[in-house]
Amino acid sequence: MNALESKNLLEGVDARTRLAGSNKMEILLFSLGTREIFGINVFKVREVGRTPHITKTPNMPRGVEGLISLRGNVIPVLSLAPFLQLDGTPPGLGKTMMVAEYSKRTLGFLVHEVDRIIRVDWDRVKAPESVLSANQGLITAVIELEGGGLVSILDVEQILANAFGEAMIIDIQPARIEGDASIFFVDDSIVARRKISEVLDKLGVRHKHATNGLEAWTRLQGIAAHTQQVGISMRDEIRLILVDAEMPEMDGYVLTKNIKADPRFDGVPVVMHSSLSSEANRAMGKSVGVDAYVAKFDAEALADTLRPLLER
Repeated sequence: MNALESKNLLEGVDARTRLAGSNKMEILLFSLGTREIFGINVFKVREVGRTPHITKTPNMPRGVEGLISLRGNVIPVLSLAPFLQLDGTPPGLGKTMMVAEYSKRTLGFLVHEVDRIIRVDWDRVKAPESVLSANQGLITAVIELEGGGLVSILDVEQILANAFGEAMIIDIQPARIEGDASIFFVDDSIVARRKISEVLDKLGVRHKHATNGLEAWTRLQGIAAHTQQVGISMRDEIRLILVDAEMPEMDGYVLTKNIKADPRFDGVPVVMHSSLSSEANRAMGKSVGVDAYVAKFDAEALADTLRPLLER
């Protein structure tokens, strides 16, 4: 794929912000040289091109091939095939590189070939079951294509955690809140749920969670019905709701729209916590009514965003 093809493939990303609240997403399909089809959210991909010269450096983690200079910035380059441990992948490095922006960091992913962009409904995106054990949790969702075949959506958070390790969470001061405060959060990534739980524990708040948007909305409706039945305020039961943007079955934008449209949740702020940290994605969050937007995985930024909302 040449530079012009790459530009044409990804142009119009800003226009895709209108998808917010539609429960639709756009996926860039690619292969690693086998028959499997993989995908990544288009909003994570900045550009696609041929693999450039990679400078090898010592003591790199497994799968990290080295560094490249991209318009004055030095970024790491990861080869995805070793992470997924696929049989039958071609020898050598992938001939195509996707430059991804993820949680305020830029890196290159080496793949065999990039195919096309497809638009799908989130309710067709399902959590993998049997795939998890085969790929060590590196697949976060599976999509069944209309013409047959499956697309495996990569859990970029888990890949980066495996490659670079997880940052330690240390200096977070407890929130100054009266009584018991509970946060409800939802995220489909195991890594994200673990890190969010650590931050909330250090803030000193109780928490409940769900693993996708549809599960979250079902549970939140049940909590709302219970508070009405016993005659208490929803804010006495849940002080704040933290949502991921990308989730199987129902994304965070639709979940937020549902919450904001339900008067039982009046006064309960919704914070979007997403690896999609561009201004376009912030605009998408704002369009559906989120009260704050914080990029993953800056534990201090998350705590600083939640603390005033909890103390309010």
